[in-house]
Amino acid sequence: MTPSEAVRQQGAACAALDSPMYAALCARIADDLDAGGPVAAVVAGHGHLRGPDALALRLLGAVHRLVLERRAGGLAVFYPSVGGTWEDEAGWAAFRDLLEAEPDTVAAGLDLPQTNEVGRVAALLGGLLHLPDACRRPLRLHEIGASGGLLLRPDHVRCTSPDGFAAGPADAALVLADAWTGRLAGLRPWPDLEVVERRGCDLAPVDPTTTAGRTTLAAYTWPDQPERWERLRAALALAAAVPATVEAADAADLADDIELVDGTTTVLWHAVVEQYLPAQTAARVERRVAELLEAATPDAPFVHLALEPRRRGDDRPLTVTLRAAWGAGRDHRDLGTAAPHGVPVRWG
Repeated sequence: MTPSEAVRQQGAACAALDSPMYAALCARIADDLDAGGPVAAVVAGHGHLRGPDALALRLLGAVHRLVLERRAGGLAVFYPSVGGTWEDEAGWAAFRDLLEAEPDTVAAGLDLPQTNEVGRVAALLGGLLHLPDACRRPLRLHEIGASGGLLLRPDHVRCTSPDGFAAGPADAALVLADAWTGRLAGLRPWPDLEVVERRGCDLAPVDPTTTAGRTTLAAYTWPDQPERWERLRAALALAAAVPATVEAADAADLADDIELVDGTTTVLWHAVVEQYLPAQTAARVERRVAELLEAATPDAPFVHLALEPRRRGDDRPLTVTLRAAWGAGRDHRDLGTAAPHGVPVRWG
């Protein structure tokens, strides 16, 4: 696949995920790559990137960051994230002009996309509500590939379903409306859900309590999707109020450091992380999960929850998987499927 083909593929994904702005931009970026225009100059040296490395999303994120930092005034009028209105032709012309005028500035921002998709916490909260009574103890929550740690606060999130089902605090700052569909009977209330430890890791963690960190997370949120922006704003406010630790560490190193503690349930959670892990790291994580499942006791249960690509149709590429152990007790099953940005989750 050529770089322009990869960008067109990303554009098709953006269209399917209801981002006409980014779909239009990807089409024009791909054409400009083929024509050897300013896009080609900016991304020189990055054309080999595929899949999770996402050349298109790197470029779009780098430019969006300049818009958010008020360093791209001529383009900002077309970005809904700062109050603008997108227009395909005029917006692309302004985008291309920026690349032509500031190639080095844009190229300097072509880092690996740092997303922290807030909607994916719906899978974590729902997964916890599937736990048996034996695992319903104070939770020590760990997350690998945590980015800014925005998914480490499920006890402060409320999820609802279209038919009126709801779980989570009534006064939650972060509400995911219509987040759950399907078989809701497995979602058992847990009114005293308590998280006593929130710990994550990432190779390049983002601090959501700083201006730079908030801007990074916002830059990779698509400008024409207001519902994702609303979720991000609520999650950032929650991060400022409820502390969580995200270490600069390898996923396997954090997994190896997890120990079971009597009187608590230890949870290891991750969302759309496996595709980024080197094979050796993934093997170490899986080995440690197996060890913790084997070591779990009735006094110290262990739970592994994952939201990862295991495709079951084009609109439901992610599967929620539960593995839990509490001594002789075991629970290992797929709980449901989810859309790429996390919601809705279809249980059952």
